[in-house]
Amino acid sequence: MRFNDSFDAPALVADMVPTPHPGRGEMLIRVCAAGVTRTELLWYPTTHTRGGGKRTGAIPGHEFSGVVEGVGEDLDQNHIGREVFGMNDWFADGASAEYCISAATFVTLKPARLSHVEAASVPIGALTAWQGLFDRAKLQCGDRVLIHGGSGGVGVFAIQLARRAGAHVITTAPSRNFDFLSHLGADEMIDYRSGRFEESAHEVDVVFDTVGGETLKRSWRLLKPGGRMVTIAAKQRRN
Repeated sequence: MRFNDSFDAPALVADMVPTPHPGRGEMLIRVCAAGVTRTELLWYPTTHTRGGGKRTGAIPGHEFSGVVEGVGEDLDQNHIGREVFGMNDWFADGASAEYCISAATFVTLKPARLSHVEAASVPIGALTAWQGLFDRAKLQCGDRVLIHGGSGGVGVFAIQLARRAGAHVITTAPSRNFDFLSHLGADEMIDYRSGRFEESAHEVDVVFDTVGGETLKRSWRLLKPGGRMVTIAAKQRRN
């Protein structure tokens, strides 16, 4: 599927394109499943080249799971035939096609216990959660972390990563998801629809926000002195 900007609203159209060829350090992936991000057609790399020029006919979908069909001349041929998952460059053609190209450094072996569909849903959400918690917030063992939108695409990974790091995990989510989030590792769960989270969460070291707007504004008062706030959304509907 290619992006077509000739319509009044962003749209995808079916098209036939040549199979790409991997260059140095790249792999050709036969796509078995691709992740879909609903806002991607509005992203800058979808309509612009890296140098800032106009880009047309972009193939979206930068998360994938599939099989290595070919490699660049500098890579080991033994990679061919392996089941892998990963993501590719925002300015490259994506995985909403039979084949895509990715740098080998953006690809890893698919766990046997995951289906291709499950694996394709991991890269962007997990990477966003990791960067927010560890690269930005510097989450440490023993920290109290409040994760807003815990049952969303990023929140589910943030809960697991924070728990694995030894943090005390508090999350906001609909009550219908509490059993699921407890299984992921959440220690405390707050139903944002039945009360104000400020009444339950206090003195936290880190707030990881995936919601934005009023939720973000109301969260500042919950931080300890020296606490850290990370948000990935200015405005976003709750999950």
